[in-house]
Amino acid sequence: MMPPRVKVCCIGSVVEARLAIEHGASALGLVSAMPSGPGVISEAQIAEIASAVPPPVGAFLLTSSTDAPHIAAQARQCRVNTLQLVDAVEPATYTYLRTVLPATKLVQVIHVESEANVAEAARVAPHVDALLLDSGRPSATIPELGGTGRTHDWSLSRRIVEAVDTPVFLAGGLRASNVGEAIRAVRPVGIELCSGVRSDGALDPVKLGAFFQAVCEAACGPSGAHTT
Repeated sequence: MMPPRVKVCCIGSVVEARLAIEHGASALGLVSAMPSGPGVISEAQIAEIASAVPPPVGAFLLTSSTDAPHIAAQARQCRVNTLQLVDAVEPATYTYLRTVLPATKLVQVIHVESEANVAEAARVAPHVDALLLDSGRPSATIPELGGTGRTHDWSLSRRIVEAVDTPVFLAGGLRASNVGEAIRAVRPVGIELCSGVRSDGALDPVKLGAFFQAVCEAACGPSGAHTT
């Protein structure tokens, strides 16, 4: 099993972006306005960070907007190469974004709460470049669209991985102590985390190192040999 890609989310500065990349991040999450959750920064800050991200590292804009023209405007303003849609959108939104932003990748978040999300993921998967399975509660009084620090039912996530041909990222409450179990249970192409590598809100190089070591050991074993 190859190690999954790691996306470090809630990046708040160019310094944090460089730190995450130095430790092995293949993608960075940049959080725009949200109804709740950590890591929100201005679109001007997102543009500054995204401009400093070297290829082939992914610069993901997390947007809670469901309005297609507004999402497209955000992507242009922030100069990112990937849009992460953290709320459900109408199917026509994907068509619009594909048309006006043909070079921008689309990632749809599925908040795994019940059996119904397996069917939802299957419906959405053909329209996007990847799915990201998280632990939010979009129907809460104040919607939770990510950054909850909670895990969810990984058996449902595994069923989604098996049901779709689209690459799947896993998020939600991941840290060095549980990421190995998560990788073995779900077998995602990539994983995303935010609070699991932070101390007092700041990106922690010690926690980053421990997390990437745990990811490597889950896929390759302590000796570095690939597991199956």
